[in-house]
Amino acid sequence: MTRSASRLPDILKQNDADILRDWVKEQLATLRPEAMSESSLREQTQRFFGLLRDAVQSGELGDITGPAWTGVREMLTDLSQSRATFGYTPSETAMFVLSLKQPLFTRLRQDVGRDAEALADEVWTATLLLDKLALFTTEVYQKGREALISRQQHEMLELSTPVVQLWDNVLALPLIGTLDSARTQVVMENLLHKIVDTGAAIAIIDITGVPTVDTLVAQHLLKTVAAARLMGADCIISGIRPQIAQTIVHLGVELASVVTKATLADAFAIALQKTGATIGKPAGR
Repeated sequence: MTRSASRLPDILKQNDADILRDWVKEQLATLRPEAMSESSLREQTQRFFGLLRDAVQSGELGDITGPAWTGVREMLTDLSQSRATFGYTPSETAMFVLSLKQPLFTRLRQDVGRDAEALADEVWTATLLLDKLALFTTEVYQKGREALISRQQHEMLELSTPVVQLWDNVLALPLIGTLDSARTQVVMENLLHKIVDTGAAIAIIDITGVPTVDTLVAQHLLKTVAAARLMGADCIISGIRPQIAQTIVHLGVELASVVTKATLADAFAIALQKTGATIGKPAGR
């Protein structure tokens, strides 16, 4: 259909109050009460309908990427990202647009119902338009969801790599789980920031909770050690179990320049010696 052939702009403009009323009813029928208040839904629906009505007046019904649709796209982007954050499903998000079909098709039948061919054309035009807008919400929802998951994963990485101050000038970084490139970056940043904040001279990296150590993990550890040294702190790696020692030797990874210990307690004792601190048992009576 050409830009001037569709009756959709006139129908939206002349029947805006009726369409808006019925559209709200359609949404309330499927809306979860705990998800959004009715007043918020009405305000959101009315604002979007106004943007849609204005965009449709441009006649560009086949391309929602044009400048006339900027306001519509921006609102759908905010709506989709917000609903992704509040736990809506992609279907629930898309239904915000798709639920407009029923009230709109009702007005189309009333306006051009006697002309079957014209009605088919109008319904097809409206269907394509609303489907494109619904797909747009789904795409934005997915991107928003991925961003949320990525942010949560990053927060979990930070929580899973705490840097603890064991003693004056002595830090401990207990690692649990797999050490990949992304986590190494978080580990390195957390450790370096703590070294700067405390002025620590020794950092103990405990890998007791790391299930396997391969060449990549060993390289990540060496990078962390090198970065700490650049900040003026020596590193001790503890938690070297027999199987890990055999694996490191088999892989040919060079750790000769790094002090390694079997347990965190042994590493802590070495750290105290290096800093000149001592801990003694109380004398018996």
